[in-house]
Amino acid sequence: MAAPTAPAAGAAHATDVDRLAIDTIRTLSMDAVEAAKSGHPGTPMALAPVAYTVWKDFLRYDPADPLWPNRDRFVLSCGHASMLLYSLIHLAGIRRATSHGGSASEPAVSLESIKKFRQLDSVCAGHPEHHMTSGIETTTGPLGQGCGNSVGMAMASRWLAAHYNTPGHVVFDYDTYVLCSDGDLMEGVACEAASIAGHLGLANLCWIYDDNSITIEGETHLAFSEDMAKKFEGLGWRVEHVADANDTDSLKQALQGFKSEQHKPTLVIVKSVIGYGAPKKAGSHESHGAPLGADEIKGAKAAYGWPADAHFFVPPEVPEQFAKTMGARGHKAREAWRQTVADQAKSHAALAAELTAFLAGQAPAGWESAIPCFPADAKGLASRVSSGKVIQALSGTIPWFLGGSADLAPSTMTLVPGAGDFGHGSFSGRNFHFGIREHGMASACNGMALSGLRPYCATFFVFLDYLKPALRLSAIGNLGVVYVLTHDSIGLGEDGPTHQPIEQLASARAVPGLSVFRPGDANEVAETYREVIRQADRPAVIVLSRQNLPTLDRAAYGSAAGVAKGAYVLKDAADGKPQCILIGTGSEVQLCLEAAEKLAAEGVQARVVSMPSWDHFEAQDEAYRESVLPKAVTARVACEAACGFGWDRWIGPRGRFVGMTSFGASGPAPALYKHFGITAEAIAAAAKQSIAAG
Repeated sequence: MAAPTAPAAGAAHATDVDRLAIDTIRTLSMDAVEAAKSGHPGTPMALAPVAYTVWKDFLRYDPADPLWPNRDRFVLSCGHASMLLYSLIHLAGIRRATSHGGSASEPAVSLESIKKFRQLDSVCAGHPEHHMTSGIETTTGPLGQGCGNSVGMAMASRWLAAHYNTPGHVVFDYDTYVLCSDGDLMEGVACEAASIAGHLGLANLCWIYDDNSITIEGETHLAFSEDMAKKFEGLGWRVEHVADANDTDSLKQALQGFKSEQHKPTLVIVKSVIGYGAPKKAGSHESHGAPLGADEIKGAKAAYGWPADAHFFVPPEVPEQFAKTMGARGHKAREAWRQTVADQAKSHAALAAELTAFLAGQAPAGWESAIPCFPADAKGLASRVSSGKVIQALSGTIPWFLGGSADLAPSTMTLVPGAGDFGHGSFSGRNFHFGIREHGMASACNGMALSGLRPYCATFFVFLDYLKPALRLSAIGNLGVVYVLTHDSIGLGEDGPTHQPIEQLASARAVPGLSVFRPGDANEVAETYREVIRQADRPAVIVLSRQNLPTLDRAAYGSAAGVAKGAYVLKDAADGKPQCILIGTGSEVQLCLEAAEKLAAEGVQARVVSMPSWDHFEAQDEAYRESVLPKAVTARVACEAACGFGWDRWIGPRGRFVGMTSFGASGPAPALYKHFGITAEAIAAAAKQSIAAG
């Protein structure tokens, strides 16, 4: 097959082999979308010169080791343009990473994989998924999330540098590059994240904004007329302009400006024409969200000087160009980094040992011994308070267990005294201040987790809804972000229904791959954190009370270690043969215990089960579940100061639920519990009704 001729309308000021590489990215993207009969070819075609320039001339990345810790990160926030990324991964020769951190000889994205774009079991999914395909730094698709993740990556780079770099030994200094679209920057999460980055002065972060004036509905002027340069300057960013996405020289100059910037993140505004090179139909925006069709593809290939009937054609010069540029540069940098780490270990043995544990994704030896054990106390502690004590203990043992809140540290108890603040000019602190930006906070924490940290972020539980899209991506991507969510029920009292979460527990429990805990006393809180830290690849929501919860005497009740199994027998019937089972979570566990005492006084034997985590209980074998909730005991009552959605799974057709059926109200917590009928008396009455129903 004859090699393509250099097109007359190629990338401005690029060499022939550069134009060849750019057009290979374009044609692979077109062919894959056409074969799938699904996808977005226009953005990959338009941004091919931009992405190629970043990878060839700037990105510090070794394709032979895609998990090298100090690699630069490249984030495709406009995940609908996924074929752009798959083409780059294939042409750059990125190897498939293995589970033990090395790399295999197989390519991460083969040409056969590209031919199966968007098909079941292909590594080339419709939107990029980092846990599926090496070379993808984060799962993107929901617009704006990649932008938010990138801020977390840049924050992680700064924290890791402050913690592990020593004089003469630079272990971490990676940059993060992002391609983002109009849609990304319209989403609120991107603005929240940009505000965080500007405030922190993250000069290691560069967003490249594809200003193509097109969205799904048509031209952006229908709904979008912001002056993006002024907006980002106001957010504390450096702004560069590139008038034509095909002008690679201007793009290089803008990116050199980013590399020289020391105090601000950089936004590069690039004007592009979506579906560059494809014939245009008047008024058509189809190249954004649909295959071009055979005729338009032939026309585009003709404009590129490409063989008209060539499909998935990769000229051999293109992989060679990637190998000579990005590949050689990345290999050299990785080898130098390895030598730096080895040299540092000779003079900083303790730090080297800590770094080794961090890179292996392991908590330091002995971390569990730091978890406190709380003495029995009738007055007890709010679970948000005991949570704060556990966070402080773990923070001193696991340096990379760090985080903060959405401006609520005094209320969520996430501030660690003596740990310092992470901020502009002082990036070594472990207290992060995300501001009142719940969504941006959670998205940034995903980026921090992708960088190896174990971040926690906190807010009131009712604001789960503000950060839910990022939490969902934590679960899809197996990211061990810890969500510390306080003020868990009507028990927060006087702030009223706007702040009292009712449906949020059901919403969180519905997310696959997410652990949800609602501990019932201080020692259940401690055991919750023990279990959460053990699971580095699973996000967790820890739901905590504002009001005090009695700390139970574990000599009289079941061990709090049962938290690890999701549910356990807290107090059994006197003869071990319960007539009914009372199941509680959080603050309502105490009500179940009181109800059991009332029933016992009436000659009714009840078992009390604490059930802090549905998902952990579901994960146990049948024998254990039967030992806690025997099928023979069908009279059951569940009590939770939330809606009852989902409880049928545990209480069955004879069961009763004591909880909320409406929004809350404003008033002192004890009055609210009585008003809404969430009392020990109500639980006991429901138990007798359930027994009678049999």
